[in-house]
Amino acid sequence: MIEDLNWLGLDWDEGPVYQTDRMAKYREAIELLIKSGKAYPCVCSRKEVEAAASAPHAEDGASVYPGTCRGKFASMAEAERAAGKPACVRFAVPDAVVEFEDRFAGMKQFDVVRELGDFVIAKADGTPAYQLAVVVDDAEMGVDRVVRGDDLLDSTPRQMLLYRALGLEDRIPEYWHLPLVVGEDGRRLAKRHGDTRLATYRERGVKAERIVALLVRWCGMKNVLEGVEARDLVKSFRIEDAPRRAIVFTAEEDRWLMG
Repeated sequence: MIEDLNWLGLDWDEGPVYQTDRMAKYREAIELLIKSGKAYPCVCSRKEVEAAASAPHAEDGASVYPGTCRGKFASMAEAERAAGKPACVRFAVPDAVVEFEDRFAGMKQFDVVRELGDFVIAKADGTPAYQLAVVVDDAEMGVDRVVRGDDLLDSTPRQMLLYRALGLEDRIPEYWHLPLVVGEDGRRLAKRHGDTRLATYRERGVKAERIVALLVRWCGMKNVLEGVEARDLVKSFRIEDAPRRAIVFTAEEDRWLMG
């Protein structure tokens, strides 16, 4: 990823910071949530969650955890003794509606019990889950603006709940969720559409300027000459001009890149 960004002429102000160096920070947050009763051990497998007759489902068809292990065990050790296997840790979502204004996607509301359910914040091997790690990192590093794909829109209420549970409500950032790039079939760009990794285009001799030009077009920027470098576009970039619908990567555009 770093090689791809360097190739495109995109840089960053500090870092990178590696989460593997910050495990103690994550463990501290997880222990705090367990001790405060806002998280609990869970020994359910994914298969068991999906098979639970009482398990509701989110709008996208994903299983919503039915709360089988909530309040069942007094400690991680008890859960693991009873199950004979390591336990993960789930955050106990409150019976509430989380509302926020996304700076790009608009006002959003989530009934967290019905739509999301209690979610994993630490895996059975002790590894922190994305939802927990990103909150700990962003809060400590002063991140106040988050721009990401709209496939992570429903991560926002989860992360807002974690900020509050950790006493970090004043550090909740502003969010911008932008549409994804999809294939001509309307599905998220993936291996089924061929190898569209940046590294692959680089290896095939595609010039970085062509990739940048395509990104510029997708971002709604007009009257930009091909061959311009990414750093020259910073002042004229406006996130408000980005498309409101998914961006379709066409076969014609792929041929143009290879041109």
